Amino acid sequence: MAGMKDYVNSAVSRNREQIEHHVKEILKLVGEDVEREGLLETPARVTRMYEEIFAGYEVDPREVLGVTFDEQHEELVIVKDIVYYSQCEHHMAPFFGKVHIGYIPSGKIAGLSKLARLVEAVSRRLQVQERITTQIADIMQEVLKPQGVMVVVEGEHLCMCARGVKKPGSKTVTSAVRGVFSDSALRSEFLSLLKQ
Repeated sequence: MAGMKDYVNSAVSRNREQIEHHVKEILKLVGEDVEREGLLETPARVTRMYEEIFAGYEVDPREVLGVTFDEQHEELVIVKDIVYYSQCEHHMAPFFGKVHIGYIPSGKIAGLSKLARLVEAVSRRLQVQERITTQIADIMQEVLKPQGVMVVVEGEHLCMCARGVKKPGSKTVTSAVRGVFSDSALRSEFLSLLKQ
């Protein structure tokens, strides 16, 4: 399956003219001169950006894991530091960070790049960090049927850093635990390996 960069949000493409019109109207409403040289192409640029950053709506995240492989490896597999970018559904402000995924297979494994594609499919839409965390864990559990999954997501939210309480550098950490990761020793092993 192709990477997320190959997808665009077709609803945005179909509604390009309307979106550009509305972006122009918003610029006017905030007091900008839409005829100013630097803003002439802004509505078109914003629309092209929306095609990309909302591409997750074009993909079924379950299908992103693609082909699985029969493999009798039943030890911990970790893919960490998967960078993601998303848009807060409350303010439409960016948030971004890293996702760490650990799972213990039970006869099926996914290609490691598929886990990064899963993160992209889930995060490239209006989201909240808690839902991203839960969706990744649930989809991994549903598709791979591993013995267990643990997902940790770190995020910096511009809606909190650049506005409101204005606390830049603040990080939010969320986790989801499924299956055998309810065992505290296994959770501790996963978390200690993340620090290395």
